[in-house]
Amino acid sequence: MDPGVIRKLDQVVVNRIAAGEIIQRPANALKEMMENSLDAKATSIQITVKAGGLRSLQIQDNGTGIRREDLEIVCERFTTSKLQSFEDLSSISTYGFRGEALASISHVAHLTIVTKTRSEKCGYKATYEDGKLKGDIKPIAGNQGTQITVEELFYNVPMRKQALKTPNEEFQRISDVVSKYAVHNPHACFVLKKFGETASIRTPPKSTVANYIGAIYGAAIGKALIPVELKDDILQLAVDGYVTNVNFSLKKAIFLMFINHRAVECSALKKAIDTIYSTYLAKGSAPFVYLSLELNPHNVDVNVHPTKHEVHFLHEEEIVEKVKLLVERALLGGNAARTYTQALLPGAPEPPDSSKLNETVQGGEEKPPLPYKYVRTNHSEQKLEKFFGMSSQRGKSDSQGDSDEGKTPKLTQPSPSRKKKVVKETRLTSIHNLRKRVEADSDENLRKIFRELTFVGTIDREQVLIQYDTKMFLAITQTLAAELFYQLMVFNFGNFNRLTLSEPLELRRLALLALADPESGYTEEDGPASDLADRIVEILVEKSGLLAEYYNLSIRKDGFLESLPIVLENYMPSVVFLPMYILRLATEVEWDEEEECFHTFSRETARFFARIALTKPENEYRWEVEHVIYPAIRTYLIPPKEFAKNGCLLQIANLPELYRVFERC
Repeated sequence: MDPGVIRKLDQVVVNRIAAGEIIQRPANALKEMMENSLDAKATSIQITVKAGGLRSLQIQDNGTGIRREDLEIVCERFTTSKLQSFEDLSSISTYGFRGEALASISHVAHLTIVTKTRSEKCGYKATYEDGKLKGDIKPIAGNQGTQITVEELFYNVPMRKQALKTPNEEFQRISDVVSKYAVHNPHACFVLKKFGETASIRTPPKSTVANYIGAIYGAAIGKALIPVELKDDILQLAVDGYVTNVNFSLKKAIFLMFINHRAVECSALKKAIDTIYSTYLAKGSAPFVYLSLELNPHNVDVNVHPTKHEVHFLHEEEIVEKVKLLVERALLGGNAARTYTQALLPGAPEPPDSSKLNETVQGGEEKPPLPYKYVRTNHSEQKLEKFFGMSSQRGKSDSQGDSDEGKTPKLTQPSPSRKKKVVKETRLTSIHNLRKRVEADSDENLRKIFRELTFVGTIDREQVLIQYDTKMFLAITQTLAAELFYQLMVFNFGNFNRLTLSEPLELRRLALLALADPESGYTEEDGPASDLADRIVEILVEKSGLLAEYYNLSIRKDGFLESLPIVLENYMPSVVFLPMYILRLATEVEWDEEEECFHTFSRETARFFARIALTKPENEYRWEVEHVIYPAIRTYLIPPKEFAKNGCLLQIANLPELYRVFERC
């Protein structure tokens, strides 16, 4: 038999073979393009997918863009701006370096690029096929950055196309890739969506890795994270990451591994971490692990795989051992929070199957969770009041308690409208400054506690018990409510409904009642009370236009108060404190300077709304606290840093620590 003739393959065949090594499925194409966007310093990356990426895969960024002169060769093989000589591979710090990604895509799909750099006056559009420019480069309007559209992927490789999974499965692979890079790049905003649908992944810019993990992979994982950190000068190694604690498990492990910011696989490290968790988790259970390793670029060989999902590095055994010990110490430190169960009493129902607890679907979708810690987490099942023979139903009397109807006016809220209210956004810089001050002063740890609190019960008119995770806290209601109402005043500025008095109240009479109250601090040395009352009326009537326009607080020209703003739905302030509120509006609000005016007015109004009168019936007070105030705190409150110091929230119990005490008995 004669030997076969060796021929040089046609260049088109060569390119398609090479493309098959790099672009194996839509997720590979997206990974390459997303890495190019990150190399271009993009802070916003939007991905739109049609039919799992086979019909259309589009990525748009706000990076540096591609120069007009480079568009002719950008899709040719081995054209790159990230590498000049082979020696540069020893210190490569970018994701890409081969210059094959766009070339490979253009050989198996129709590729269109729209790009604009900062220095160019307009953008440019170019279409490519088989690595070559197809047609002319056309000027086009556009924003800075690059938009790449890949259409009909594998249209000329039918066998590859037939071997792929369903569009939904391919979209899930794309989602996995976007999730990994979004977690590792919290400085950037990522949006992933199917064509014509809402976003399945949307991350805010400039957040944290931990927040992104919780947002993308599920709140249950976010709450179970333990940070790990290491720096070793000898090995020139820095490790940063998060692992889930020993109380949490998944049916399938989620392992995010980055070496020098490149998403890679390291079987030795994964096996070592699996071995650690096998001593803590039940068989068939697995953890969530995110690790970012930074090594000296001279110790890493990135040129070992066409898709760059594998790298080789020096001192691999020592580095794996270091990371293994780091994770082991983190889990040992978190073992104090391990949950315990006790034997069932006779006749007690069977507990839920622990193997079904904490199941989280990758991509942020969660199944209805079962409590993985044996503590009460549903306040509707059991309330503190039950043990004191109290009812949690709202009292039948009106919000002014037992006051005589003939002497105390009622406040009436408007009936709810079926029409959706149009929210007006303010353009006042002063209000935006106040909002920024609230957000800048927030405490993230307290924010998480309040966002996930469970109401346990009221103790008295000042204190309640709330639960967060396995911790019990004593909360001071009035302090929290005052801050809540202030923030509602600031963030709902100009959008308040009207709380109408059943009959208008004379401001002068209210002012005289306030001056007679010792709380006002008035003495005869301050002058006649009647003169001061007239001055108070004069000030408020003068400002009535501003109050009516922005706050729906209506004061007639003849000095009568007709209405107050509705700051929180279903909550009625106590008119007992109305005289002091009127006095403080005239004396404590800085009317002459815009920002201070809005700030001090909001503080005084919040102070008035937060004061719950002792004249309110017990049942009504408890109902308002449990069903109105604390749900609003959970939803709206941005706790300031001072709350960590002023005693308004005190931890009084921690379930794992209590178990430790019981174990000693």
